[in-house]
Amino acid sequence: MELMWRTSHVSGGNAHYVEALYEQYLVDPNAVPDEWRNYFDKLPRPEGSPSRDIPLSPIRDQFYQLGQSRRSAQGVATSDSSESKKQVKVLQLINAYRFRGHQKADIDPLDLRKPVPIPDLDLSFHQLSKADMDTEFQTGSFFLGKDKAPLKEIVDALEQTYCRSIGCEFMHIVDTEEKRWLQQRFESVRSKPKFSDEVRKHVLERLTAAEGLESYLASKYPGTKRFGLEGGETFIPMMDEIIQRVGGYGSKEVVIGMAHRGRLNLLVNILGKSPSELIEEFDGKKVIEKGSGDVKYHQGFSSNVMTAGGEVHLALAFNPSHLEIVSPVVEGSVRARQDRRDDAEGDKVLPINIHGDAAFAGQGVVMETFQMSQTRGFKTGGTLHIVINNQVGFTTSHPQDTRSTEYCTDIAKMVQAPIFHVNGDDADAVLHATQVAVDYRQQFHKDVVIDLVCYRRRGHNEADEPSGTQPMMYQKIKAHKSSRELYAARLVEDGVLSADQAKDLIEKYREDLLAGNHVANALVKEPNKELFVDWSAYLGHEWTGDADTTMDMKRMQQLAARMCEIPDGIQVQRQVAKIYEDRRKMHAGGMALNWGFAETLAYATLLEQGHPIRLIGQDSGRGTFSHRHAVVHNQKDGTTYVPLEHIGDGQPRFTIHDSFLSEEAVLAFEYGYATTMPNALVIWEAQFGDFFNGAQMVVDQFISSGESKWGRLCGLTLLLPHGYEGQGPEHSSARLERFLQLCAEHNMQVCVPTTPAQIYHLLRRQVIRPIRKPLVVMSPKSLLRHKEATSTLEELAHGRFNMVLADVGKLDAEKVKRVVLCAGKVYYDLAAYRSENEREDTAIVRIEQLYPFPKEELYEVLKGYTNLEQLVWCQEEPLNQGAWYQSQHHMRVVADMLENGLGRELKFAGRPASAAPAAGYMSVHVEQQRQLVDDAFNA
Repeated sequence: MELMWRTSHVSGGNAHYVEALYEQYLVDPNAVPDEWRNYFDKLPRPEGSPSRDIPLSPIRDQFYQLGQSRRSAQGVATSDSSESKKQVKVLQLINAYRFRGHQKADIDPLDLRKPVPIPDLDLSFHQLSKADMDTEFQTGSFFLGKDKAPLKEIVDALEQTYCRSIGCEFMHIVDTEEKRWLQQRFESVRSKPKFSDEVRKHVLERLTAAEGLESYLASKYPGTKRFGLEGGETFIPMMDEIIQRVGGYGSKEVVIGMAHRGRLNLLVNILGKSPSELIEEFDGKKVIEKGSGDVKYHQGFSSNVMTAGGEVHLALAFNPSHLEIVSPVVEGSVRARQDRRDDAEGDKVLPINIHGDAAFAGQGVVMETFQMSQTRGFKTGGTLHIVINNQVGFTTSHPQDTRSTEYCTDIAKMVQAPIFHVNGDDADAVLHATQVAVDYRQQFHKDVVIDLVCYRRRGHNEADEPSGTQPMMYQKIKAHKSSRELYAARLVEDGVLSADQAKDLIEKYREDLLAGNHVANALVKEPNKELFVDWSAYLGHEWTGDADTTMDMKRMQQLAARMCEIPDGIQVQRQVAKIYEDRRKMHAGGMALNWGFAETLAYATLLEQGHPIRLIGQDSGRGTFSHRHAVVHNQKDGTTYVPLEHIGDGQPRFTIHDSFLSEEAVLAFEYGYATTMPNALVIWEAQFGDFFNGAQMVVDQFISSGESKWGRLCGLTLLLPHGYEGQGPEHSSARLERFLQLCAEHNMQVCVPTTPAQIYHLLRRQVIRPIRKPLVVMSPKSLLRHKEATSTLEELAHGRFNMVLADVGKLDAEKVKRVVLCAGKVYYDLAAYRSENEREDTAIVRIEQLYPFPKEELYEVLKGYTNLEQLVWCQEEPLNQGAWYQSQHHMRVVADMLENGLGRELKFAGRPASAAPAAGYMSVHVEQQRQLVDDAFNA
């Protein structure tokens, strides 16, 4: 990088020329050529900026000094006794335009926006009048290129800057440096930079492509759903500019999330999907051989494009018809890519989330996604948000019915994101807003929003007739020229090209479409595969429930010792110190192993074997039930120490964070992360198992069906505390029945481990096998410290995960006449009852994996009981919940395989059917628990 600066055009004999150009740029950015303006726009900000990996050359320091001296010369006029009151009022007027000019801006291409009274922008409000228009006033911090100017000139400049095709909202930002940066970018060019003819021709070509694809599909497939982009075509040149510009910054990957509006257009004209492939999909071609598949406007795609800064990989996330839920999925995928590149600042990978206006305002997950944007566990260096604002919502809604705020984008103010409302019919304004948005994100690493105010020429889909509910709007739309027509006419009027040349672009694009040629003009035909996420090692494997999770005993004990090491100087809280002291005894063989030890050791061994680990939950550092304490808090100064980060030199990343109070966005984020980091163990832990209810959409639309719909593999693990301890309806059940209902085609695993050894091997199996399937774990609460729920070092070193655990009691198999099948914590209640009542005729068998159901393993256990007469399934959950209804047919099949065929004799022991998951009164809970255990042995 330093060599580039030493040998570039800004060094040596060119330095004085460049300095002069820069001084001219500071006075009037439009006075320098496009390429120099873009270059100067991107210069890192001066002192106070975050450290960046770009060495500063002497000439760059000179630029900063020039800029600072220029701003100093334009310093805000002070209001002392020698100044008139009117000078103060002029400065207040300037500030009013910065605050409220957006409300007067011409941002609606249909001119349907009702004007609102804005007294702040009237001269009289500030005790000024037309008589003052020729009087010169200090301009203060307003970027006018001179210190003083007539009031008329100041007002004209303010109107041009803040009340034309871009409505800027940034005065809600508290950081003065950010506000001044944004003021300079808009005020210096009056929000209308002068683009070169070549740039404007390129914009027209991209507009022609956007309109051309929609016209072609409309004529070839009339009435077929495609969720077209008509009315919002400037979205395509916007995306083209974003990708090219971030590529110029050195970014290597862009991940995009969007719902279906305009998706096909983006796929073909930006990502480079072959038009012929799209046509085949319209004609019914299958995209994936196995599974259900999905409609074409939900499909993802990836490709590489060439930019001025090199090759950039583009990834469009797969998306269901649940609108904004893809937003946090994109953030998770981006964070995984950044972690893979050690890109802590977010310079190399950019997230872009594209929204609809009604969804942006109405879907709560948008707020959750904004909330995670600057948190340690989830930040991605700023997201570029684009709202394709068709002003009518998803079907026929009036804005008054879709939100309570003035703009659909007002929610973005919660994180002080700047918002640029831009008229979708003014392509030059769209280009300028796009450039500023990209530069802001790269400069400050924060979220920014572009509100592309446009319209929808057709209905919600192409079979919908919108005039039935929106007659006035669609009268205007029918008479309204397209964005391409308007822009082409403007370029012809400006002498940039002729009308025939503009028409030739249409013909050329249609010829390429008909020929099946790629129409994304920067597409790399032979992409650099190093930019891709490599899933090849995990493809094509059939399901297997086994894996070699053993480990050399000596090595395992060394790792156990290391995960218990806490450096001198860290004062550990008393109860936590006891946990670590007990763990030291466990790895030395002096105590039986508990759950926290086994789970933590599983992480240590996986790290030692080269697998990154990411563990996220609302209380994951210590564990909701204080069993983990993977993060140790120094009682002296509040600093933290994570022993698992110090397992060995060169170990992979271990990430553990307590998340903010969200389930939906966080689980979606972790899904996105897991689909992009195949060799990692990625875990989301619910504080209580039923909290996943807040993220049910993620489970339904991604975790359970992503592979079937899109062929998308994912090894995400869910730890859901589950078990009936009398804590009431909301903290007992992780809704096991819902997960089992979603199980089919080996789409995921549902397990209920009951010993430390089982969780140890289960977590290791999840990563060591080359299979990537979501894993849902009904994890325990009371078993974390249950005196019987222990394991040995030998079971960890030499064992494996057993999908079925045979009875460990000292029973004579020939005397056993009843087998109680169960899963989870109830086993220990059953074992206690049997011991107390000396029931040697009953065996207790644990099914530790409920899906895929281990039929062969269960049969091998049951066939040893040759005199078996009764089979009972016992569960803590009510009859209509838990595993009974979704698993009994599997058990009956196994029972019928026995010599005496007991399938029909399978009985149920559990709580009666109930609307709520559990009783809210301890006395009721205790009686129900006593009864179901008694039923298991005696009913």
